[in-house]
Amino acid sequence: MKRNDFNDYIQHNDFVNFFNELGWNHVNRTDKINPIEIEEGAYEIIPVADKHGFKALICSSSELPQHSVRKKIDFQLRKYFHNYILIFIQERSEHHLWMIPIKTVEKRDIVVVEYECADKADFLYSKINDFSFGLEEETNIVDVTLRIHKAFEVNSSKVTKDFYSGFRKEHKAFAEFIEGIHIEGDRQWYTSVMLNRLMFCYFIQKKGFLNFDHNYLRNKLQWTKGQQGDNQFFGSFYKGFLRALFHGGLNSPKHSIEFTKKYGRIPYLNGGVFDEHELEQQYADIDIADEAFEKLFDFFDKWRWHLDTRIEATGKDINPDVLGYIFEQYINDRAQMGAYYTKEDITEYIGKNCILPFLMDETAKTSSKKHFTPGGYVWETLRNSGDTYIYDAVKKGMNLKDLPEEIEIGLDTEQPNLLERRKEWNKITPKEYALPTEIWRETIERRKRYIELLNKIRNGKITEINDFITYNLDIRRFVEDLLAETTDHLFILHFYNALQRVTILDPTCGSGAFLFAALNILEPLYEICIIRMQEFNASNSNLFKDQLNEIEHKYRSNIQYFIYKSIILRNLYGVDIMHEAVEIAKLRLFLKMVAVVDVDKRSENLGLDPLPDIDFNIRCGNTLVGYATEEELDKDLNYGNMFDKVEFKERIDDEMQKVALAYDLFKQIQFDQQEDMSAFKAAKNELNKRLQSLNKLLNTKMFGATQRVITYDEWNDSYQPFHWLAEYYQIIKGNGGFDVIIGNPPYVVYTESKSDYKISKSFKTYSCSNLYAYCIERSELLLNEKGKFGMIVPNSSISADKLSPFQKIITENKICWISHYAWRPSKLFEGANMLLAIIINTNSIKMETYSSRYYRWYNEYRSVLFETLAFSEVSNVLILGSIPKIVNDISLSILNKMRLIPQPTQLNQHFIPQYNKFKLYYFRAVLYWFKVLDREPIYLEDGEQVTTGEMKPIYAKNEEDKNILISFLSSSLYFSYYVTWSSCQVVNSRDFNIFFNPDSLLPSLKKSLIILGERLQKDYQKNSRIAVRTYSKKGRQFTMNKQYFYIKKSKNIIDNIDIILSKYYGFTEEELDFIINYDIKYRMGSELDGEDE
Repeated sequence: MKRNDFNDYIQHNDFVNFFNELGWNHVNRTDKINPIEIEEGAYEIIPVADKHGFKALICSSSELPQHSVRKKIDFQLRKYFHNYILIFIQERSEHHLWMIPIKTVEKRDIVVVEYECADKADFLYSKINDFSFGLEEETNIVDVTLRIHKAFEVNSSKVTKDFYSGFRKEHKAFAEFIEGIHIEGDRQWYTSVMLNRLMFCYFIQKKGFLNFDHNYLRNKLQWTKGQQGDNQFFGSFYKGFLRALFHGGLNSPKHSIEFTKKYGRIPYLNGGVFDEHELEQQYADIDIADEAFEKLFDFFDKWRWHLDTRIEATGKDINPDVLGYIFEQYINDRAQMGAYYTKEDITEYIGKNCILPFLMDETAKTSSKKHFTPGGYVWETLRNSGDTYIYDAVKKGMNLKDLPEEIEIGLDTEQPNLLERRKEWNKITPKEYALPTEIWRETIERRKRYIELLNKIRNGKITEINDFITYNLDIRRFVEDLLAETTDHLFILHFYNALQRVTILDPTCGSGAFLFAALNILEPLYEICIIRMQEFNASNSNLFKDQLNEIEHKYRSNIQYFIYKSIILRNLYGVDIMHEAVEIAKLRLFLKMVAVVDVDKRSENLGLDPLPDIDFNIRCGNTLVGYATEEELDKDLNYGNMFDKVEFKERIDDEMQKVALAYDLFKQIQFDQQEDMSAFKAAKNELNKRLQSLNKLLNTKMFGATQRVITYDEWNDSYQPFHWLAEYYQIIKGNGGFDVIIGNPPYVVYTESKSDYKISKSFKTYSCSNLYAYCIERSELLLNEKGKFGMIVPNSSISADKLSPFQKIITENKICWISHYAWRPSKLFEGANMLLAIIINTNSIKMETYSSRYYRWYNEYRSVLFETLAFSEVSNVLILGSIPKIVNDISLSILNKMRLIPQPTQLNQHFIPQYNKFKLYYFRAVLYWFKVLDREPIYLEDGEQVTTGEMKPIYAKNEEDKNILISFLSSSLYFSYYVTWSSCQVVNSRDFNIFFNPDSLLPSLKKSLIILGERLQKDYQKNSRIAVRTYSKKGRQFTMNKQYFYIKKSKNIIDNIDIILSKYYGFTEEELDFIINYDIKYRMGSELDGEDE
């Protein structure tokens, strides 16, 4: 489309012809939408174009709707169309706002593009080709959705990184202007406190909440400087203006006439963010020069601050996600603490598969259990759903029934010459069939899985909510649809009750990534339940009276605000050892709430309800130190006088009851929306006083039970004990523990002599010597018996003998799902070469363990990675110290056959323990190939051969066995075995426990393996090359000549080895095909075009 034509369409609001020229179709007559009626008014929305069910809509309005209104409109529109572009047209103008709901990870984001006139629509014009379609182009709804979503995706990570690079410098500069804090660590902390508050204010001023001035802070800074010298100011913006704004304005429900005259109309926010900080209480003479704020505001003003998700050509739009990134990357240097920023796709995957099964299980315990019987509403809905709940990524290309002939010829596994018939399967799949980077082999496997899933759904084989995890189905959409479509009001009632009661904990919460995931999962469930309750109440006024009264009579903002407040106060709990983490987590949650409220000049408090005070939901402390349960406390009470023990226990119980009552009162005051500041502060002070008293008692008891060479104060500062039993008494005592625990614990090796605090040796995982193991064991204690658990941990946790106690905890008496992730060619954690595992489990009478393959992927595939996960049950093939990584049933069959060889012995029994001349070397690091050589590789330092730790020797009993071992260890069969059972990092002696007995080989097979082993070594040497480089070590410069090997060039020989081994083990041709082509795309692909490994 030419720019002149583009401008003409925009100027005349002619979107019918606009989309028609872009290759879209006319709408159907049935595509009509009733006026969308919400609190703010009615919106008439008209369909103007269609592309395979993806709609283009327009809506003329006197003013463009704000973020909160757009969310409400989207919720109503979803009843008609799930995927659409909606263009708001401001009447009698070219001022348009495009609204595009985009599925980011599992969250539905509302992305907006706004321009004032056609000449200023450059960004939109740059995207035209991304949602244009040719007449001959074959597409379906999946293709159209992916293309449009990609066109309007917000590259927030790049913007956030750009912002962060400048923020680091500003943080450092700001700290240098702070006076009155003499401890460097405290000055850095207070810098973070101030910058967090100021960023919060920058976000809310852009919505007009600070005296309707979008540049409030900058303007007030200049005004203050003009007033300096007057008695009403103390010489600095900080002392004379900001402190009063924070503590007397944003933190006070009532403002005097004098205050309003100076500060303008300012809302009461509450929430604890603008309470007097403990550092402000500790240091009475803090001051910050005006220059610090001038410099900081200069940086802030370079960016466009939004509480919604929008994209413009400037690339300078930032939203509150920046706060989490800043915290994780800089303020606390958390990578040194073994903590890594967890991206949304990870938090959403873990969150939904823990929270939603719990809510469904709770609903099934009520009179609604009839809906969960095999023929009941829940499973009949699934059975009649077709492929609705199979993820789009799995469905890609399934509308194309006919495969190319050269591909289809390899489908029949019963006919001979399977390898030959599948010779084209390693080629790139055409894009109309493929997910990003797929080869035909992967596409066929995915299509096969789609058919299997569809058959299970149609045949009613899925009758448990946990099956949605096992088969990786769209549990979010399923649960939301059940709520939206049920005709039984009791189903809504029971689910809503479970929703309001569920307690979700992240015990190492950082900046709140998992709490945000939980919020995003719960939000639409609250929305649907409230809408359904309103519908049922409209038909019968006796239904849901109490639930709807809570919303309608107590919240001036809107239902969305009530939903967020309910979730944050009732459902979310977090603990972190770092104060800054807790502050950022709360700040981000508050910004989420403010985002859904628009300024109302006529309304009290500008239309904003006070933020919830969640100081007692999200706490600072050491998850691993403190009394988690009454049983732990009782152990320490076993010492000393029995009468003293009884008296102390009674005192503790009494104090905990008082804390529980104080907490209930504190929370209830917030839900009742009382703005009596004295009552609120009295309740908070009483709760604080009770908690401090109780914690002092428990700290003293714990300190007395430890062996110590430090004072109580030193112990308290370094250990930072957190007594779960006291802090969350109602949950631990009253509920038996938390319902859901999710998170990403720190990956830190624990050494008692180097740690600031000592871990109790009563931990069952003490010998594992890693904080993540202790965190997960502690989580098991904090979880109630019906609870759900999910965390991401290093992959070594499930494949190392030392971690056996950990593996026992996550699998014993549980159903457990484990998925495995490599670090090459792409990785889950940005900037960290971590091999990872995601563990999800729930208590169960029957023990079942499900495991995935070892996932590798290219960057382009990341967007569909979690939609395409697949599990196999491995309960019957577990070994002590390792949980296998299984691709599919074929790999399970191969494992089982390897155990059935004649005269079964393990490979390492054929190694000779002492030195001899029949030596071979293996490289300890393994990525894509298990490298074995019959001689030391060339490794010269200044011309002198040296031996490095990269290789280790193995000794055979004779020359023949040496070559057999070379063949076996070089095979794709052994590589697949190694990946299945090992940590996939370095080779350990246990990795040679594979069943293989050279003495039981038939003579012809033995001879072939000997010959192939010799050929392989000659080929390795022929294809190797010597690289010469200059290095510096310990002040010495030297030249290194190092031999590199290109194993993939010898793949034909390795394939012949696998053919011989398949005869030995009795593998089928399909199993041999699996072995030869194991991880073939990555082992033979572009990743290895450079130096091998």
